[in-house]
Amino acid sequence: MKALVIGATGATGKDLVSQLLTDKGYDEVNVFVRRPLAVENPKLKTHIVNFDKPEEWKDLVKGDVAFSCLGTTLKTAGSKEAQRKVDYDYQYHFAKAAKENEVEDYILVSSYGANPKSKIFYSRMKGELEQSIKDLHFNKLTIFQPGMLERKDSERTGEVLGGKIIKFANKFGVLTQQKPLPTEVLAKAMINSSKIKSYGYSKIKLGSIFSFAEKNHS
Repeated sequence: MKALVIGATGATGKDLVSQLLTDKGYDEVNVFVRRPLAVENPKLKTHIVNFDKPEEWKDLVKGDVAFSCLGTTLKTAGSKEAQRKVDYDYQYHFAKAAKENEVEDYILVSSYGANPKSKIFYSRMKGELEQSIKDLHFNKLTIFQPGMLERKDSERTGEVLGGKIIKFANKFGVLTQQKPLPTEVLAKAMINSSKIKSYGYSKIKLGSIFSFAEKNHS
């Protein structure tokens, strides 16, 4: 199969690409990035793109499965408008191109609590993205809604602290449905979902992602 990936330079994206390159089910992995990856592999095809100009790269979004795990923080983006450009606009343009090029399987990393009617900016933005991609009517669409992610060498202070608090609570049987999700586990679950022969829309939340990652669909 031929994989298409947006968000390959992020924590989840790095794990996803690494696993795809060693997965025998995939013979080509296409990444759409602003800068080259520090990875060399005969299966890897890198497309350096300007995400603000989808008309320049949309014809390259052709393959069997599209994985979308792009995202940024408000702190990194600098403003809500800049964050929305990355977390909504860029991802929607990628999804739209995939649909126009007849990609049948689309896998999106969203967020716990995503809701287009939420009063919280981030949750509302993620919910609007989910709905917009659903409205494209892919033959198969899987949306993952993880809670707190556990990233390798994370520089997100609040995330690291929150993860430690939840892990401590987990020892006492508290917040067990919200335990931090390692990005490599999320990546494995995404790949497993791509190997399920099905049609339609499905959403995989929080704790279910752990068990989903353990399933063997190869």
